[in-house]
Amino acid sequence: MNNDKVLITGGAGFIGSIFTQYYLTNTSDEIFVLDKLTYAGNLKNLEPVSQLPNYHFIKGDICNENFLKSLFEKHQFQKVVHFAAESHVDNSITGPAAFIETNINGTFNLLHQAYVTWMDGPNKLKEPFKNTRFLHVSTDEVYGTLGKTGLFTEKTPYAPNSPYSASKASSDFIVRSYFHTYGMPVVTTNCSNNYGPNQHKEKLIPTIIRKAISSKPIPIYGDGKNIRDWLYVEDHCKGIKLVLENGTLGETYNIGGRNERENLYIAHTICDILDDLKPKDVSYKEQITFVTDRPGHDFRYAIDASKIENELGWKAEENFESGIKKTIQWYLNNTDRL
Repeated sequence: MNNDKVLITGGAGFIGSIFTQYYLTNTSDEIFVLDKLTYAGNLKNLEPVSQLPNYHFIKGDICNENFLKSLFEKHQFQKVVHFAAESHVDNSITGPAAFIETNINGTFNLLHQAYVTWMDGPNKLKEPFKNTRFLHVSTDEVYGTLGKTGLFTEKTPYAPNSPYSASKASSDFIVRSYFHTYGMPVVTTNCSNNYGPNQHKEKLIPTIIRKAISSKPIPIYGDGKNIRDWLYVEDHCKGIKLVLENGTLGETYNIGGRNERENLYIAHTICDILDDLKPKDVSYKEQITFVTDRPGHDFRYAIDASKIENELGWKAEENFESGIKKTIQWYLNNTDRL
């Protein structure tokens, strides 16, 4: 049996690089990582697998239609795992255009190129592509915000509140349309907040660690009561691989850690662990500073992961308290990434 050729977009970024490492240790498929290497992509993230014979890196932009066309013609990919996206909410507020371009137009280009490569028309897969799959990685932010109770399910109506989440919601709908209109073999995952090794320093947890160990104020938006459902990145990647292999075509799977924590609790927990691992005269908690809240800051996200748990047997192995210790230790060992 021939090995598949798998295209992983955004594979030099945070989640994409951890997925690439996990996939390469569990497959003999040919893996092609495509990344534009913006500020959020880093080839250091892929160093652990860069010498493997079935790993290939391609620098390029999913917004370049002709480039994607030549890539698909050359390699005839059988699977696509689509991570490439602009993902930082604050950046989407100050510069939304890049989010519209990459997350909407880029996803469309990729999806359509897979369609013309794999299919002769609606519901007509070409013979060599009978087992193809296009997995689109998205976010729980497309569902908007929750009050103090309730969980996002796959049936929750979309209500995005930032240019970032609106662009991801748009891309989800485009992927959905290719299933319903063309019968294209697509699956979508929507995840809660990820954390772990390789996360870009702009995000909440690396920022808290960086500010703490550099003796600078640790900024917390508003009153710190905003709640997120935290998912250790490797647990997420295991879920993605399960959906890629066994998910029902046309379906969406929510992947969440069942680890709801307030932002202030996150800061306190990190400070407590740093007090143990890297003690100084006073607690790191003394550096916590409250700053003006972000415009349109969603109050709470939380995912009901019952569908992927029940249908595919996935379960998060890390809780927040175990995963955050691993994460902090990784950053202390890799301070150049802060």
